[in-house]
Amino acid sequence: MAALCVGYPFDTVKVRFQNPEIAHRYRSTFNAITTIVREERVLGLYKGITSPLASCAFMNGLVFSSYRFFMKVQLADANAVPSLTQITLAGIGSGIVSSIITTPTELIKIHQQNTLGKTPSARQVALDIFRKHGVRGLYRGITATAIRDCGYGAYFFGYEATCRYFSRTPPTAIPSTGHPEAPILTWPVLLLAGAVAGIAGWVATFPFDVVKTRVQSTFGEPIAAPSAAAETRLTPNPYRNILSTIIHSYRTEGLSVFFRGLAPTLIRAIPVNMVTFATFEGVVHLLS
Repeated sequence: MAALCVGYPFDTVKVRFQNPEIAHRYRSTFNAITTIVREERVLGLYKGITSPLASCAFMNGLVFSSYRFFMKVQLADANAVPSLTQITLAGIGSGIVSSIITTPTELIKIHQQNTLGKTPSARQVALDIFRKHGVRGLYRGITATAIRDCGYGAYFFGYEATCRYFSRTPPTAIPSTGHPEAPILTWPVLLLAGAVAGIAGWVATFPFDVVKTRVQSTFGEPIAAPSAAAETRLTPNPYRNILSTIIHSYRTEGLSVFFRGLAPTLIRAIPVNMVTFATFEGVVHLLS
């Protein structure tokens, strides 16, 4: 929850950049922040935070617990030191599991963040989606979300690799589980490892975050297009699924579109994941 509050303004900027309907309003990360504050006040940077704030504790608990589960499945001995490949696979598994929670949460958040006027509550958005599209509507974009969340493989790889690199002794346990090796690592190292994890996780799968945001910004229905005839004809929504989104985005905006919003995301990733891992390690040691 602390990490979410630290980095949320940059997430709002990222979502605005990824939405093709309003991205043109902002020239850079700093310009987007100042524009949002000027037009929507500081609270505009925190639009939609209620939904992820309500679920982030459970979601992160699910990520870390499923990570340990997938790690144990791969190890013949519970005390064995996992390889970085095993760590990556466990991270990928935990990301896919977490998409069950993150998909509806981020769907609601995205629709709130894309609202330029008065922001509807998370409850209002959720009920409106449910009434119009049912439970399936709340899980729109789950495939893109699951692929994006496979970035947890690079996320945990980056963290563990950094911890092992700076470890004073050969690794004897998994640092992120609070086993005996963790106390020999200094807080600066843990903070650095968290920053590396955040950057690695986003760089690995960021293009699919762009695709996910565009898919979740609409609900795939045909859209009205002007016609010479008196009647208005309907055309396919270019963001109706993953493949159509990738093809349309590339054809109309080029390869660079898949990295739009990367700058504020990486800026956010550093303090957010420093706080996430430092808090995690601190609580684990406190309770050990």
